[in-house]
Amino acid sequence: MGIFPPTGLEYIATNIKDLVDKITLLDLRYEQEYQDVKILSEFIKKEIDLLCISITWSSQFNAVCDLICKLPDEVITVVGGNKATLEVKSLFDRCPNIDIIVRGEGEETIRDIVNGVPLKDIFGLSYRENRTVIHNKIRPSSDIFRAAFPDRSLRRHNYYGILNGVQITRLTFDTVLASRGCPYNCKFCTFNLNPLGQKREYTERPLESVIEEIKSISADVVMFSDDNFFTNAKRSKMLCDLMIDNGIRKIFIVQTRIEIARDEELLKKAEKAGFKIFLVGIESPHDKILKQFNKGFTQQQVREAFQVLNKYNFFIHGYFIYGNISETEEEMVYIAQFAKELKLDSISFQKLRIEKYSPLKEVIENTPGYYYTASHGSVYSDLYSLKDLKRIRSRIKFRFYTLGQIAKIIQKVCKIQLLTKSELLYIIMRLPKLLFGILKKEIKKKA
Repeated sequence: MGIFPPTGLEYIATNIKDLVDKITLLDLRYEQEYQDVKILSEFIKKEIDLLCISITWSSQFNAVCDLICKLPDEVITVVGGNKATLEVKSLFDRCPNIDIIVRGEGEETIRDIVNGVPLKDIFGLSYRENRTVIHNKIRPSSDIFRAAFPDRSLRRHNYYGILNGVQITRLTFDTVLASRGCPYNCKFCTFNLNPLGQKREYTERPLESVIEEIKSISADVVMFSDDNFFTNAKRSKMLCDLMIDNGIRKIFIVQTRIEIARDEELLKKAEKAGFKIFLVGIESPHDKILKQFNKGFTQQQVREAFQVLNKYNFFIHGYFIYGNISETEEEMVYIAQFAKELKLDSISFQKLRIEKYSPLKEVIENTPGYYYTASHGSVYSDLYSLKDLKRIRSRIKFRFYTLGQIAKIIQKVCKIQLLTKSELLYIIMRLPKLLFGILKKEIKKKA
């Protein structure tokens, strides 16, 4: 997906621009020319003194390592990001041209590197010295909101809705971070941990700074990256009022919990301010699973919340997890029916996964008959193999995404003016190319 910009790397670039002569920010999802390794390497040799690479996700990790190995080893190479923090040893073993790995959040660390602070004195760093890898102490958690927000003038591209290499919309996309951390303690979740497994305390960014950043954004659609945007209802109302007062007109996407349904004044303000898409973590229709996850609500409370939410003009997407401990196949498949009963517009559902610092890791290890893969942490069991879970996923998908549901999605999009008619037509016209690309990829995978 090429919808959103590499915001983490943009924070890094922005926070060293006062220390260097020139910054070039390359996003290889968009840079067709530099996808040629020879051309990229020549550019690096000629133009770059310090090469910073962000590795955020597990997706295509092997391909990323292969690419790094082909880049010039005479240029100092620094790697960071969530996945890099988790794979320090693997990256040093596989990529001899990596000089430094930044563990955890890197805004302060990269400034130390650029300022010439001796590597041995920089917290949060792993580096090579005389064929040995040195691991410095962990850098204490810092307040990211002291760092400057991303300078969008460093971008070489606008960000559109791109799936499998096909642009499916003319709308442009961007992201904003208004708060960090989450006060809840769901057992499956590691988003409220930093890459070193430390709990991120819930912190709020000054509203004046948030508004200043939003006013600098030209994109049509802005997603708030906050773990739970409406954690502080009073503050959220103030931000909505500021958006309205400043005449900001955009489509906003937020992640939230069902608790927002308790405050209809906030829902009204959010609707007026342009919040159109709610991404709601429901996780399961079953009380036993919700209790396992420590979600803090029951199935009945979910139903009551959606009776309120459905009164407003929001497109609501629900997140679910299947393949949980003691969950039967029919209980997993019930996700589709439950989602329709809630009148959700769309859903996504992921296998239960265990990450390095997941609170559920010990539970899985101590539950007979349950296991997880070393590569991605996908949980499976004696009853349901990974192949079985893939089949169950298809059952959920096709039970929810029927032709009737697709028609409802289109009706909702038009009703809340999420897309104009011309934009909707553009998407429909691009679908055959997208579907052909997906089919081609599946055929190639099977071959």
